[in-house]
Amino acid sequence: MELFNWFDVISVALTFLAIVIVQVLNVYLHILDDNTSGKTIDVVDTALAKECRSEEAPSSPVSSILTTPPKPNKNGKLEKQTSLLDSDSHEDEDTLSLENLFPCDQTEIYASRKISFIIDELIQTEVNYVNNLKKGLANYGNLATVEDLPEGLRGEQRQQLLLGNVSEILELHEREILPLMLRNQRDLKGLFDEFAGHFEKNNFYCYVSFTMGKKSSMQLRQDHREWLQAYQTTIKDKLGIDSFLVQPIQRLTRYPLLLQQFISEFYKSGISCKPVLTAVCKLETRMRRALDVVNQAEEIPNIDELNELDLLQLGNFRRATEFDAQHFPTRKKYRAKIFLFDRCLVCTEVRKKRLAYRQHYHWEHVELQRPLELTASNANKIINLLVKQQDKDKPGSGASGSGKREEYSFVAAEASVVKQWLHATHKIIEIARNEHAQRNTFSLPMDLVLGVGLAIWLIWQYL
Repeated sequence: MELFNWFDVISVALTFLAIVIVQVLNVYLHILDDNTSGKTIDVVDTALAKECRSEEAPSSPVSSILTTPPKPNKNGKLEKQTSLLDSDSHEDEDTLSLENLFPCDQTEIYASRKISFIIDELIQTEVNYVNNLKKGLANYGNLATVEDLPEGLRGEQRQQLLLGNVSEILELHEREILPLMLRNQRDLKGLFDEFAGHFEKNNFYCYVSFTMGKKSSMQLRQDHREWLQAYQTTIKDKLGIDSFLVQPIQRLTRYPLLLQQFISEFYKSGISCKPVLTAVCKLETRMRRALDVVNQAEEIPNIDELNELDLLQLGNFRRATEFDAQHFPTRKKYRAKIFLFDRCLVCTEVRKKRLAYRQHYHWEHVELQRPLELTASNANKIINLLVKQQDKDKPGSGASGSGKREEYSFVAAEASVVKQWLHATHKIIEIARNEHAQRNTFSLPMDLVLGVGLAIWLIWQYL
């Protein structure tokens, strides 16, 4: 009996051919979307993209939001101004060296007693950190079960305000960071590279979230200080909740200090294992950048009248930068601090020790532009923010048909500040582009494709 005939083969082949065509069209539409969506959302000009590549950037007309962000050059003096946005595009000068592609003999490193002590301290303090977080959550993570718990501490929301996202931080270190340290004790390059990967993937953003909730937690603890001290005595906790909740920031600060000690001893010992040195320097840079963003995030809860914004809807916080600002509609000049989020730009006025909220703008509604009438040296320090105005007389007109008005002029003391700020902006735009592409992409999972093909063949055979 003949199992297959030409009719069966052709029918199955046509089915799979149709599925392949759908996938090819999907890829084509994805590429077409990348090339055309910039006409709808304009933010940064081409000259700003070139700014991140060279010290002298010419002025040019405004281009689209979908401009691919360039890689920044290394500049040690500017590292403190670099945020988590810069992590995955950072390039150390030795990273591409051929000798970094081959393993080196690390015996010489472990022969140094001081370096071995630093590595042991890094791992042992990580173990202690995880244990302390687990103990703290055991003591204060189930306050709802305590009989005399004050009304102000009752409820899941109050518990979240009190402890923040400590449980998320514990999960990161218990499941990821501590295991990678233990399995790479004898492979320092692997340890440093894996560790740096978590910063590049923004896994340490949980510390930014923790810092933004610190003010609310401190206020809640202050309001219930007497009860918390009595409870601390009852459970015989020697340190208390304050010492428990300060540990995450202390730990994040401790990492770069230990790595700086490692690098210093590495040079003093004259060790020639360059791949390890490159890896540890890269990791130390990323840690300091992450710490800068965490420190900047502490100011966000201090912004007056920010209650009208839902921070969770703004996306991840990326960086904060101070400028001398001029608001064109009101002709007011003041010292401003600009906070960049994935979906929004927030403008605040610096008033001594506090920040006053002024405006916020979603990225799809603004453009950043260079003043063309100024000299190159002055233009490198200035950014003009333009707001797109939709033509109300033309219903349905999109952003591409909108007019623009000058809203702000931001002036920095140094051109390097603007350069780093623009690089952060490019990274945010890239994130927006990826999200936009994913929302407009139709994709069929391969298991579904194969399942449908098999089902069609079986139905054709037995019906």
